[in-house]
Amino acid sequence: MLPASSVIGLQVETALSSERARLEDRVDARVTRDVLVNGRVAIPAGSRVFGSVTLVDRGGKVKGTARLGIRFHTLVLADGSEVALNTEPFYREGESPTGDSAKKIGGATAVGAILGGILGGGKGAVIGGATGAAGGTAAAMAGDRNAAVVAPGSIVTVHLSSPATIQVEKRES
Repeated sequence: MLPASSVIGLQVETALSSERARLEDRVDARVTRDVLVNGRVAIPAGSRVFGSVTLVDRGGKVKGTARLGIRFHTLVLADGSEVALNTEPFYREGESPTGDSAKKIGGATAVGAILGGILGGGKGAVIGGATGAAGGTAAAMAGDRNAAVVAPGSIVTVHLSSPATIQVEKRES
């Protein structure tokens, strides 16, 4: 019996991105190290594990971080037998777009104000700044989101949320 909260190290084999993933997409992984119970190998390294995408949030271009959620549900042992697992989900987040957007908008505002000031004095600086801010906002909206990504080969650690029963061969004494 593998107790709840047992830790399993996995190497994800499926490429995932919040831009393309859909709920319930299949996710494949391999166990990276033996999982022991009472000194015996319950899950050997190299065993396959299947899961699915449980959350896809693409995030925004100006605000909101992209997120992916994944939960594993099936363990396949070397003999091909399948064992039901119930892991806690793990999440990946993309980079926040807020900083990039602020830089684009702020930079365009400053450039617009400088050019407006050169061409039209104080009043030109105000108009140029407003025009630059509008242009910067348009650039931020036209840009890409910062996707949440799980690359093939990524190492993750998951925890069982409920116990799992795994048949282990008896050792001859």
